[in-house]
Amino acid sequence: MSFTLQELAALCGGELRGDPTEKISGAAALSEAVAGEITFYADPRYRARLRKTRASAIFVPLDFCEQTAAAQLRVENPSKAFEQVVLKLAPKPISFAPGIHPTAVVDPTAKLGNGVSIQPHAVIESRAAIGDNTMIGANTYVGHESIIGESCLIYPNVTIRERTRIGAHVIIHSGAVIGADGFGFELVDGRYKKNPQIGIVQIDDDVEIGANTTIDRARFGRTWIQEGVKIDNLVQIAHNVIVGKNSVIAAQTGISGSTRVGEKVMMAGQVGVIGHLTIDDNTIIAAQSGISKDLPGGAWFGSPAVPLPEAKRQIAWIHRLGKLFDRVKALEKKLGL
Repeated sequence: MSFTLQELAALCGGELRGDPTEKISGAAALSEAVAGEITFYADPRYRARLRKTRASAIFVPLDFCEQTAAAQLRVENPSKAFEQVVLKLAPKPISFAPGIHPTAVVDPTAKLGNGVSIQPHAVIESRAAIGDNTMIGANTYVGHESIIGESCLIYPNVTIRERTRIGAHVIIHSGAVIGADGFGFELVDGRYKKNPQIGIVQIDDDVEIGANTTIDRARFGRTWIQEGVKIDNLVQIAHNVIVGKNSVIAAQTGISGSTRVGEKVMMAGQVGVIGHLTIDDNTIIAAQSGISKDLPGGAWFGSPAVPLPEAKRQIAWIHRLGKLFDRVKALEKKLGL
């Protein structure tokens, strides 16, 4: 499949500077694109790659002012325009036919909606319910009395423990474990005794959960992932945590028990949060930060985390310590100390 630049300009609502009849048959990143392919430029950090690209055409911002050998398609959002083209050129998504594979094990009391696809060796336990047009991947386990809404995509090798509640249009990637016991123990007579973990996990609509992420069931009540939350791979969410609507959590983040995360919070990679905290709406937490107290919003960085401007000052001070020590030594020498 190929498109002329004129067709791509019409598709993306862009302003073309180049030959409208030139054909594009592929799309790639700046450093990988070759003749006949289109790429995009949206970040000044990649200016050197832009100047070396072999692409035939480039999506660039509306205010782009450089000359390029490649044709230019000026658009408001180069990344999104490039995405539109990639989707047009890419193979069709893999689809799963409705029905139950002969090797799957589905309890007779489980309820399956219309158009449900149960892949090989999946297990659906008693009184579970699967909504219309949901796909349950190979080797996935859906526990007793769990409910999964419509149009969900549960990839292979996912474990969904008993009485979990999952909304509609949820995506769960391979290796995720939903509803394992929370890490709750009490020291009794010198030995740790397990606290019963009898709550549930509730996952609302339009949530996406990355590969090998774990979300623990509540000790009592619920661990709650609210609507629109996006969770990366290798994230640990402990018992009774609440994550507010449209928050995003990057890889290797860990959130300890009973913490409340507000709406539209952004956590970068390897953030660590201790238990029983409250993180307000619209908070941004930079990578590798350690959160040991309630956060009232704004941007935070460091361990323990401090407001981002303060963290930047502290880093600058640390980088100047070597020069400061040299100055002190020179002064001591001058003073005969």
